[in-house]
Amino acid sequence: MHFLRPRPVRSSLKFSTLWSRQLSQHAQGRLETEDDWTDFQQTRTSLKTLMDGMSQYGSEQTSQWSLRDSLHRPAKDATLSALLASGAHFGHAASRMNPNFLPYAYGTRAGITLIDLDHTLPLLRRAAKVVRAVAANDGQIVFIGTRTDIRPVVQKAAQRLGAQGFHVGDRWLPGTLTNKWQMFGHETVRSKRIIPDLVILLNPLQNMNAIQECALSNVPTIAIVDSNVDPRIVMYPIPANDESPRTAEIIAGVLSIAGREGISIREAEMQRIRMAVDTAWEDFHKMQEVQSEPYTVDSRPRDSNAVDFDY
Repeated sequence: MHFLRPRPVRSSLKFSTLWSRQLSQHAQGRLETEDDWTDFQQTRTSLKTLMDGMSQYGSEQTSQWSLRDSLHRPAKDATLSALLASGAHFGHAASRMNPNFLPYAYGTRAGITLIDLDHTLPLLRRAAKVVRAVAANDGQIVFIGTRTDIRPVVQKAAQRLGAQGFHVGDRWLPGTLTNKWQMFGHETVRSKRIIPDLVILLNPLQNMNAIQECALSNVPTIAIVDSNVDPRIVMYPIPANDESPRTAEIIAGVLSIAGREGISIREAEMQRIRMAVDTAWEDFHKMQEVQSEPYTVDSRPRDSNAVDFDY
């Protein structure tokens, strides 16, 4: 015994495509006679009636999603959906996971360690607060990313900080901090600030020399830490996929925008101090002008009806 299966309701988009194709076929020939025009109008009326009747069973697209240019127009704050879309949760093989990375691991799937983004987001926001505070106190920040695919990321991040931002995109020269007298010369070291106030690394395993020199020079470090990296090698770890350029763009964008906000805070504070100093100087000059005026005695005639009191 055969059972009749209900036919699935087709969407309005499929009907629209079908009947639009039929209308286009009618329109390809020339409508010369009155019967041709009548057939064309009947077909168009049938299409409109069918669309009005079947539109309630279809779906409408109300919003469109577009890929954000996270390199040139990064978001101010990262979200879990943005990190997930960039592949920040993919770690290395489970056999390569560092034992100290276990608190940041969500689990394993198909032999791959999955990073818990619920830990990544608050640690990223904590690092952004550090960058904002360093930039607000006129600190120099260095972005390090020595892979070819993340070289434009560190360049753009350093540009957002202006004169307080620097980047290393080719190779970290050993001895840049620990052997600064021979690297830059005595005159340069005495006249300029060589030691940065904060270093941000997008691929820490390839820049272990820079991390060691920062530790010896007491420079705080922020780094993207993958599942095969010990989070204790840096001061502020951010657990995420360090091999994804999009993840690097999101994290570097959030940190660089935080640094730019810190610079704006410092400029506003300096402007407030200047205005306060200018106001104080104006009050001081006015006080001096009042004190420099000669003292005059009242020479008006005395009233004869005035009564003198003996004290």
